[in-house]
Amino acid sequence: MTQPSDADARRAAPPVLVYPDTSLTPPPMDLYRRAAQSAREVARVTVPLRDATAIEVPAGHILRLGCPEGPQVGDLNLFARGDLSERFFSGKTRALHGTHVSVGDRLWSCFPHFRPMATIIADSLDWYGIDADGGSVHDVIGTRCDPYTHRLLSGEDYDRCCHSNLTRALAAHEGLSLAEAEAHVHDVLNVFMCTGFTWDSGRYFMKASPVRAGDHLDLFAEIDLLAVMSACPGGDCGAGHSSDHAACHPLSMTVLRLEPQALKGWDSPQRNGYASGHGA
Repeated sequence: MTQPSDADARRAAPPVLVYPDTSLTPPPMDLYRRAAQSAREVARVTVPLRDATAIEVPAGHILRLGCPEGPQVGDLNLFARGDLSERFFSGKTRALHGTHVSVGDRLWSCFPHFRPMATIIADSLDWYGIDADGGSVHDVIGTRCDPYTHRLLSGEDYDRCCHSNLTRALAAHEGLSLAEAEAHVHDVLNVFMCTGFTWDSGRYFMKASPVRAGDHLDLFAEIDLLAVMSACPGGDCGAGHSSDHAACHPLSMTVLRLEPQALKGWDSPQRNGYASGHGA
């Protein structure tokens, strides 16, 4: 197709941030940091390699996502505890905070609930920034490796994709059938995963995660949460995923309790106030 005469002028239109940095009320990070000094462990689960596990996190507690042994990425689903209809909304989190999240960013729930589910208060990989390829860690742009895409591209079945791992773990925790649980599995926070888009074609890429044993990401639970995380079969995702070939390691989820007096002035956010009239 012939390029229009004003093509360069059209491309030169200035970008406008859809949600400027000043749009959101900032979370009380100083309060969270002070409160975190009183944290003590009350529960911990191991996420086995190529598998997933669930844990409940009361509001006002910290969920620490850890890499205890070696380079490994994880796929995280979040739900409101007791209500699977309220779950993590990666698309709106991306629109509000960017393609990758770190300290001070919040993880938002889906419509019509639409409120902060958790706030990132510590990230041992926040030093990484954005690399020369445009890659960064903890993305909300990918989905999750899944057996349907794997079947489409390879013609083979693979049952240890993150989608399947999350489905099994949610089914076991909630006492659901696999079919019932699968309907609730959703796009993830790719914990520790290093991803971006290629400069020339805008294609989604992954590269070896910089995560090492001892790294962690801390989420302050704004509401009562059910967290389900898969240890990706891709390991550090430096070569591929959805196979048994990569070197994999377990992950951990730890619940840390804060002293109640340390959270004085904090309240769990209410569900979004829109009346859901939709113009009818």
